[in-house]
Amino acid sequence: MRKLAAQLTVALGIMTWTACSDSNQFKLEGTITEAADSMLYLEQMGLDGPVLLDSVKLDEQGHFSFAEEASTAPEFYRLRIKRQIVNISVDSTETITVTGSLPSLASDYQVKGSDNCERIRQLTLKQMDLIQRIINVEKAPELNVNQVADSIDQLISAYKQEVIGSYIFKDPKAASPYFALFQALGNVLIFNPKDNAEDIRIFAAVATAWDTFYPGSLRGENLHNIALEGMRNKRIVAARNISNIEESKITTTGVIDIKLTDNKGVERALTDLKGKVVMLHFNLFGVNTSPQEILHLRELYNRYHSRGLEIYQVALDGDEHFWKQQTAALPWISVRDEAGVRSQRLVMYNVQRVPEFFLIDRDNNLVSRSSQIKDIDKAIEELL
Repeated sequence: MRKLAAQLTVALGIMTWTACSDSNQFKLEGTITEAADSMLYLEQMGLDGPVLLDSVKLDEQGHFSFAEEASTAPEFYRLRIKRQIVNISVDSTETITVTGSLPSLASDYQVKGSDNCERIRQLTLKQMDLIQRIINVEKAPELNVNQVADSIDQLISAYKQEVIGSYIFKDPKAASPYFALFQALGNVLIFNPKDNAEDIRIFAAVATAWDTFYPGSLRGENLHNIALEGMRNKRIVAARNISNIEESKITTTGVIDIKLTDNKGVERALTDLKGKVVMLHFNLFGVNTSPQEILHLRELYNRYHSRGLEIYQVALDGDEHFWKQQTAALPWISVRDEAGVRSQRLVMYNVQRVPEFFLIDRDNNLVSRSSQIKDIDKAIEELL
């Protein structure tokens, strides 16, 4: 009898320990079809980047199941398979189900068990649609650079107003508003917490909600710090004007310097080309006239490069992958301004349309712009 009682005590102890350990876990499960033998990864999206938690090789049916410890505050994860990503948020010990299929998982999946995950899915699709609209505007041959910039600003403004009203202010303490604040176009956040007064206010509102409901959480503190930094920057930006920006950017040699990363991942400075004759060229590879422009540049480069001509080409395309494809075979320096047609560099150089180019002499002095040049070959010959 004592032996039986002891066995029951041990059994109950094991059951109690198991129940306690499971109670702090969330489950992520589902099915991804057309993905047999593919590796599916579960990653936690930390403040410093993704951290791999688990992985599984999918079978013919594509079933998967992960279980991980739940956080006391909302946390973010992602499923990754063959460059397709599904973003997930977890704010309790819930079970979340994701279904979809390759190769269109990222844009055509379903999620159940979490309202926040459903809102994140909607935000992701809206972001994809915004990016495509911007690309379409950049490729519109009938628009000049100012019209392109204005159209893109209108698209982004409309997107932000919809997200603010329909997602962020509806429940600022939730995970989906946090997710929305860090959506980006390339490497540029859609909501700019550095110097946009309205966007700083949005960050501050979400930060306040997180401070209240999740005191001490790392993500809440991150939001709080970003909002405070933005408020400090706002005071600095308010005292700045275009002439001051230009003056601070002009080097002793008389050219406004540009430092950007090229298509091989190397930072290239315009002023490093001192000693060469330089054509500074602004371009949008997505417009219909770009192929003809590139052919003309190739002819000039082939004729004069051996004698000291270099081309420093600044791309304004929003799609980084597209830009790298277009410039992979080009022999000159190809960099990209991620701010696109809203770049401050266009203001500093007074670029009203693209393509646009300038000639710089061997001493880094800005000599002329396209509108001042009647014969490009003659102009280059004189500087060489």
